[in-house]
Amino acid sequence: MKTWFITGGTPGGFGLTYAEAALDLGDRVVVTARRPAELQEWADRYGDRVLVLALDVTDAAQVRAAVGAAEERFGGIDVLVNNAGRGWFGSVEGARDDMIRRTFDLNLFGVVEVVRAVLPGMRARGGGWIVTMSSVAGLVSAPGFGYYAAAKFAVEGLSEALRSEVEPFGVRVLLVEPGAFRTKAFAGFRDEAVDETVDAYVPMIEGVKAAFVEQDGQQAGDPVRGVQAVISAMNAPVPPQRIVLGNSGHDVVVAMHENALTELRQNEKLARSADFS
Repeated sequence: MKTWFITGGTPGGFGLTYAEAALDLGDRVVVTARRPAELQEWADRYGDRVLVLALDVTDAAQVRAAVGAAEERFGGIDVLVNNAGRGWFGSVEGARDDMIRRTFDLNLFGVVEVVRAVLPGMRARGGGWIVTMSSVAGLVSAPGFGYYAAAKFAVEGLSEALRSEVEPFGVRVLLVEPGAFRTKAFAGFRDEAVDETVDAYVPMIEGVKAAFVEQDGQQAGDPVRGVQAVISAMNAPVPPQRIVLGNSGHDVVVAMHENALTELRQNEKLARSADFS
């Protein structure tokens, strides 16, 4: 019986989908959320196999306390799912400073705090999984979401280094890159005002918001099938380093890599000309 520690357990998101999949496997789960009372009715159905904890991943003291409570209750954490995160729209030039910092605090530094709190126990026990929810935006950026993409790009780079560092201790790292999935992650955009400081970008940002609002509830990605794909990847004879979820996301990422490889080859002569002769 494994113990899963899952951040970002907001109803209607990937977090609870992971939790239910783990429970179906017979495992135990620790689910964290900023508003844990919203999860209590759900948790009551599973008895003592579920522990719900209050956690804001941007609060380092709360992170350490939550990980300590999970380890005290269940004896250790076998699978960490870094799921907490969200994006805010804004141009690179005109986004407000507080939005930029909030984006990185939640999507990057929150991941760092949780990983650093969980790893000592995993190393001591000689194994574990760190599953981090990145995004297709962590590989392919988009106008109006530059800072969210930048934070996810950073998570990608961090995780690649982490994978090599923890492999000798039996700890494995998997990056998950969903495309558009039918969760409530972007449902709040409908009621969020466009808060753009540079007027020239307002029409673009309004178009980005409208596209997300129109798409909400119509996304092709099924969170249940997505989580099952992640679990299958974890159980593969040779687990992948990353997995893209969803048809549209897969197509976008393949096209990005193919275009990048074409451009790299076109400029090979210039690249090789830069060394001392």
